[in-house]
Amino acid sequence: MPKMKTKSGAKKRFRLTASGKVRGSAAFLSHNLRRRSQKMKRKARGTMILSDADARIVKRFIPYA
Repeated sequence: MPKMKTKSGAKKRFRLTASGKVRGSAAFLSHNLRRRSQKMKRKARGTMILSDADARIVKRFIPYA
């Protein structure tokens, strides 16, 4: 059987934790930041754990992670 391919965009953006959860960075931080509250921008720093629905999609993109 041929190997499955990893989506190269996903491998740059997401990592799996030791327990198998998907970690990625928060969205809505690239532009129009004057509209966002300071609290939202502060909470979006660093990385976050994806929701179960999103994690299921991302795990399909990174089969060997």
